[in-house]
Amino acid sequence: MPANRPDTAPVTLLVDADACPVKEEIYRVAERFKAEVRVVSNSPFRVPVSERVKRVVVDDGFDAADDWIAENAGPRSVVITGDILLAERCLKTGATVLAHNGKPFDAASIGSAIATRAILADLRAGMDGVGGGPPPFSKADRSRFLQALDRVLVGLG
Repeated sequence: MPANRPDTAPVTLLVDADACPVKEEIYRVAERFKAEVRVVSNSPFRVPVSERVKRVVVDDGFDAADDWIAENAGPRSVVITGDILLAERCLKTGATVLAHNGKPFDAASIGSAIATRAILADLRAGMDGVGGGPPPFSKADRSRFLQALDRVLVGLG
């Protein structure tokens, strides 16, 4: 197989890093699969010293990190984000998208996720400071994420 074919390119993990609770897990799994990692944020994060792991610091403009990720996503990318609108943009590029808890975003689920997000935003707007947010990140979430990332990388391998 020629080395320049798209299906032989290394898999790249694009990490929406600002609120990502599974960065250390991503580095370990990526090393095992020889995948590239791009840790994208508005401010510097410590990343492992590795030729495969690169820190990408974008300006602090609105959605600058999301824009960089969406522009660099493609069929050999796994985007890791909790941002539903970024997930939708990346799915359109052919990327695989996982939430931090291992839940995959896909063409079948993204529409209802966006609708739910809009409904919850409307409800919060009418509640005058009463809010919630997602449940706390748990060990079970971390385990589901690791299993999902492993499954995705095996499939792309």
